[in-house]
Amino acid sequence: MHRIHLSARNLALFLLILSLVLYGADYLVVGKGGDIVSSFMGNLAFLPIYVLFVTLMIERILKERERSAIRQKLNMIIGVFFSEVGTGFLRDFSVFMGNRGEMASRLGVDGAWTDGRFRSAAAFLDSFDSNVDAAKGDLNALKSFLMEKRAFLLTLLENPNLLEHDEFTDLLWAIFHLTEELGARGSLDDLPLSDLEHLSCDMRRAFGLLLREWLRYLKHLKDDYPYLFSLAVRTNPMNPAARVIVE
Repeated sequence: MHRIHLSARNLALFLLILSLVLYGADYLVVGKGGDIVSSFMGNLAFLPIYVLFVTLMIERILKERERSAIRQKLNMIIGVFFSEVGTGFLRDFSVFMGNRGEMASRLGVDGAWTDGRFRSAAAFLDSFDSNVDAAKGDLNALKSFLMEKRAFLLTLLENPNLLEHDEFTDLLWAIFHLTEELGARGSLDDLPLSDLEHLSCDMRRAFGLLLREWLRYLKHLKDDYPYLFSLAVRTNPMNPAARVIVE
């Protein structure tokens, strides 16, 4: 640290001496001290504006680099989430849907998908009713899966980088709430219709948010990590025909 300060002081001294030498050379060549003083004052008057401009530009560049680093970390977190929870949740959850065929046909993402296809799929999800019914599948299996991932979800919620992504935070809270609802019931057998409808609402909320985040994540992989996108396509939980084996 001492060496860095010393080098900076030497550099400042060198630049000051160089400036004096150049002004002296200018005086010897031109011989007009008034012009030199006038030029010096003009440059000095512009200096605060120059410093302000450079400071703002540097600050903007640093902030953009910081945001880019945060986005990169967040995408890594989202990737871990889908590896640990999201993809399995989507696959197991589909049995609760009454219109799985339509969902599969609209979300059968493959390597040929363009940006337009992703936008079309996102618009489809914004207006689509997943028709989730808690009575259609095995709630006990869903409960076991989510309870097993509960500690992992809590760890994600504690990550400060999630403050940069409200949608993903909402998704985690929705899944965590569903986990708490299922875990709070001693038995999920023979539930009254009113309670099943309540659980169906919680499931629809979590599933809708999960599908939107999943689609955004696939778009990110396609743009930045084609090899990860290839694996995601071959393990697409919304495509019954997807096969991980490359043929």
